[in-house]
Amino acid sequence: MGPEPPGLGTVVFKGRTASRRFSLRSAPLARSRVEEDRGQSCLSREGQAKLGAMHDFQLYQQILGLVEPWTVKNVTLKPKEQEVEVEVVCTETLWGCPQCARRMHVHEWERRRWRHLDSCQFKTVIVADVPRVQCEEHGSQFVAVAWAEKYGRFTRLFERLAIDVLSVCSTSAACDLLRVSWDEADGIKQRAVARGLERKPARVNKDLCVDEKSAARGQEYVTVVARVDQAGTTVDYVGPGRKQESLDAYWKQLTQEQLEGIEAVAMDMWEPFVLSTSAHVPQGGQKIVHDPFHMMQHMNQAVNDVRKAEHRALKAQGDDTLEGTRWLWLYGLENMPEAQRPAFDVLKSAHLLTARAWALKETLRNLWLYKSQAWAAKHFQRWYSWAVRSRLEPVKKVARMLKGRLANILTYCKSRLTNGPLEGLNNKIQGLVKKAYGYRNKQRFITDIYFHCGGLDLYPTQ
Repeated sequence: MGPEPPGLGTVVFKGRTASRRFSLRSAPLARSRVEEDRGQSCLSREGQAKLGAMHDFQLYQQILGLVEPWTVKNVTLKPKEQEVEVEVVCTETLWGCPQCARRMHVHEWERRRWRHLDSCQFKTVIVADVPRVQCEEHGSQFVAVAWAEKYGRFTRLFERLAIDVLSVCSTSAACDLLRVSWDEADGIKQRAVARGLERKPARVNKDLCVDEKSAARGQEYVTVVARVDQAGTTVDYVGPGRKQESLDAYWKQLTQEQLEGIEAVAMDMWEPFVLSTSAHVPQGGQKIVHDPFHMMQHMNQAVNDVRKAEHRALKAQGDDTLEGTRWLWLYGLENMPEAQRPAFDVLKSAHLLTARAWALKETLRNLWLYKSQAWAAKHFQRWYSWAVRSRLEPVKKVARMLKGRLANILTYCKSRLTNGPLEGLNNKIQGLVKKAYGYRNKQRFITDIYFHCGGLDLYPTQ
């Protein structure tokens, strides 16, 4: 006959080369063998006795970290509901008001439930009768429990886990992993953002970027303000709409010291943002920096408009010279693909209106290479004189627009600040939109931007 199979009390120890199996009936002998083989004891007799004597409610008392006057009274396994219900009782009858700490007796008790971290595959639910005290000054108040925040329906530890899960996947996926409803997951996210905004320290931000972000189809936008520093780019404010009032709300929440500490604000040429910054930031008109990317975006559009008009005129004469050349004219000279350079050299040497517009575009790009505002201004004046005499209406239109904004274009020479860092955040925000398959509720969109890009302290206190 083979060896006797291990019983219910079997403990399995695995060594480096083989496994050793023994019954608890032979524990002393087996332990001596293990000590000889491994040089240490796995569990002392005193520890075995202590573990064997520990009841389930004593185990949860230690796991939950409860101290007087809160104690675990009972633990109930509910297989049908897939729950472990931990009943906690309070032994204290004299409490202080949560606001003024004045001592008073318990007015009444209310039964409440909190979701806790799972016990294996079972949900863990804490159940307790929470005391309510009656304060003459502050009225009826619930006593604060040790494991959850006020009015919360989840323990602090569960909310910390939920925040970690929500930060790396969509709300729907987090609901499946955490076994909570969509509204419960959204509530955790909203409380986390409210908690983070409340804890947000007041700081002086020298460099800011302002831009709008589409929230949905149509003219639905939010205004995004980001701070730029050595630590990176972080969303500092999100407001509904892209009107002047949208940005006014941000400036109004800053102190005078914070407003005076602003050195540069990068933005495009959207007039409501310009007016808001000029009205609230000290010397704001001199601190606005129009983003070079948006300037060149207008110039590229002008080049393309010239190409389209010229292509139609040439095609009417049977000339297909500009057929399929759209993207060649939009490349920067240094970014031109090597395979396209020979053909493009022929095109730009031809007597084409599009070639003249392209040369004006490339010359304008050199404006942002200057570090001196005086030299940059001279460069622009030469370029502007050439542009308005070019007989290219789209280019002349852009030139006049830039001349009207020249003061805030030249501020780049000093600050070297662009909206590039915020454009990177916009890509991340667009990823949130794709992950959520769009947002019907603009406030939830704002909450998600703060949650993922706001650099906030989201976790509940321990």
